[in-house]
Amino acid sequence: MIDKNFKETICLPEGEAISVNKPLNWTSFDVVNNIRNFFNYNFGIKKIKIGHAGTLDPLATGLLIICVGKYTKRIVEFQSLEKIYEGTFTLGATTPSFDMETQIDKSYETNHITKEMLNQATQNFIGEIQQIPPLFSAIKIKGKRAYNYARKKEDIKLAPRIVDIKEFNITNINLPKVDFFVRCSKGTYIRSLARDFGNELKSGAYLSTLCRTQIGEYKLENAFEIEQLKVFLKNVGIKNSLP
Repeated sequence: MIDKNFKETICLPEGEAISVNKPLNWTSFDVVNNIRNFFNYNFGIKKIKIGHAGTLDPLATGLLIICVGKYTKRIVEFQSLEKIYEGTFTLGATTPSFDMETQIDKSYETNHITKEMLNQATQNFIGEIQQIPPLFSAIKIKGKRAYNYARKKEDIKLAPRIVDIKEFNITNINLPKVDFFVRCSKGTYIRSLARDFGNELKSGAYLSTLCRTQIGEYKLENAFEIEQLKVFLKNVGIKNSLP
């Protein structure tokens, strides 16, 4: 894994995995495309396999693993690792996208909510649970992404999926906002968890901030900012052929 602790020359034919912090309002593909263009412009590498191992929504930040060269064959391996997320739910309202991408569509009272209720509600989501993905997602239905149907307000239904939530803790309470920590399996939608958590409390909820802090053993604290990565790559050099 190439992160801030890596000191060697990068050998692209052997493949590499790069740990980066996805910026707010960037799609995961934006990160891939930006790095691909950097290789092309700075090193003249026009044909290069590159992809990411696990999508983050545009409004989320945090750890994104970029696979380059032969490491693109390991994308599924990285995707299967446990994830850790930290963020904030806003109670007392819902949005169609379950986050701040869309406007509030319903409001609810929160005066009945206590610390004990919040902590008890988390326990109902620990372990293997069935979770319905958000309509505003990249899941394909009849060859089209679900968000295409959702934005046209077409009536579609997504099948529930089994996900495994290992830990779910409330870390700070400042109603209507509550901060959380989640350790979970691949395929878990934190936006769906926000919706279901709000339903459990009969208060509604949506995801207002999200950061992925860990994938398997790989941690955000060791990841490159995009511009840091570019400086690093220029300094350590790229080896584009085998000896």
